[in-house]
Amino acid sequence: MKVFTNPVPNYQDISIFRECFFISLLCMTQLLTQAAVSQTVNNSEYVARTFGVQDKPGEISWFTASYSLTVGTFILIFGRLGDMHGYKLMFVLGYLWFGIFSSATGFAGFSSSTILFDIMRALQGIGPAILMPNSVALIGSYYPPGFRKNLCMCLFGSVAPTGFILGAFFNGIFAQLVWWPWTFWVCGMVCFVIAVAGFFVIPKGVGILAKGSFDYFGSAAGVTGLILFNFAWNQGPVAGWERPYVYVLMIVGLISIALFFYIEKSVIDPLVPRSVLKGETGAVLGCIAAGWSCFGIWLFYMYRWSLVIDGDTPILAATKNLPCIIPGFLAAISAAFLVQRFPTSFVLFLSMLAFFVGIVLMGTRPVGQIFWAQKFVSLLIQPIGMDMSFPAACIILSSALPPAQQGIAASLVATVVNYSISIGLGFAGTVEYYKTKDMSPSFETTVHGIRVAFYMGFGLAGLGVLVSALFMFQQIINKKKRSPSADEEKSTRAPSV
Repeated sequence: MKVFTNPVPNYQDISIFRECFFISLLCMTQLLTQAAVSQTVNNSEYVARTFGVQDKPGEISWFTASYSLTVGTFILIFGRLGDMHGYKLMFVLGYLWFGIFSSATGFAGFSSSTILFDIMRALQGIGPAILMPNSVALIGSYYPPGFRKNLCMCLFGSVAPTGFILGAFFNGIFAQLVWWPWTFWVCGMVCFVIAVAGFFVIPKGVGILAKGSFDYFGSAAGVTGLILFNFAWNQGPVAGWERPYVYVLMIVGLISIALFFYIEKSVIDPLVPRSVLKGETGAVLGCIAAGWSCFGIWLFYMYRWSLVIDGDTPILAATKNLPCIIPGFLAAISAAFLVQRFPTSFVLFLSMLAFFVGIVLMGTRPVGQIFWAQKFVSLLIQPIGMDMSFPAACIILSSALPPAQQGIAASLVATVVNYSISIGLGFAGTVEYYKTKDMSPSFETTVHGIRVAFYMGFGLAGLGVLVSALFMFQQIINKKKRSPSADEEKSTRAPSV
């Protein structure tokens, strides 16, 4: 049974001021989600010194991976809950959760336990897991298909680089001039303000409430599988893959994921619609997984190189990334026009090329090279991959699923994006661990470790280019196959005119 609701005011009656405020609040979700990723990237050395793990890159990678792990793992569940209980309600609750555990993560700095800090970071990540699918679903449900909806989707995607860079900039200020926990406390305050504003500004009754059953067993199997699989990949470089518990957790995770897909085939209301993982939407999600896992590696190791190899301060490292903002914004706006005139596969192919070229430039950069050479060009190109792929994927899945499943459409894209960032770091960390474990600690060892991690990113980005190219050619072939029948139909109708 479905309960249909009408937004008050609807998209035709809402004032320009309120609409701009409404879309700005939704875009803050993307901005703060990416800003929170940066909270342990450019200031990682300061955080690591607090816990005494500054010489353990595997431990440091968990500061970011634990956050992205829960963002990517729980999005599907909260996307479904948004479909059932309302996107606005989940939006407000999500910001309250985000604010509480952002503050709690800052207070973990008073302890000496990395485990406590990582747990708080993981709980913090559940906030964006609630917010991301429901914010995108609010756009997908409020606006009918068309340019206005596409533009809002692209604006939502365009703030990702801005969020990360602004977050990194303020992280650097707090780490160098005050104390790094302040970045979490300020984030918590902002979240509480947005929760209150969202309650009054977001129109009532947006979306279609799907009164179906919730897939508890599928959700439990899926979450268990994703967490254990990701944990094993990220813990392997820390504890060593020879430890039995690491590969046992990997095996149990894979079994849980297989069980999840088995359950999804038999339930009435599956968490993931069966049609989504096949055909065009399946290819889109595959491209997103490859591209964004490459992006996670590019981001983390670009900052490590800047701080450790180049010797930049956190503020200077963040300032050098300011060029990302303009090309990212232009790419997102361009995507709104490109998807109207070209196949979506072409837009995805361009974004995968940007991911590939951006990480190759960064990963082959010689030690001591000036900023304005390869790094500057990489900073201009890599955001194109981010800001063209995300809105294109959201538009494709939003159009492919019915109105009652807009939360699922949004959550699938956001799940793949954030989970891929986390698992990509696990892949890169494993490569770095095995390529440097027999080398004596030195500057050259550090450079070699970062370099081979970038090479892992090369492979993932190359896979994205390959999948998107095959997808694009398949769309071209299908279009040519349909063209003769269309021409024949016109010729048969011609005499009767």
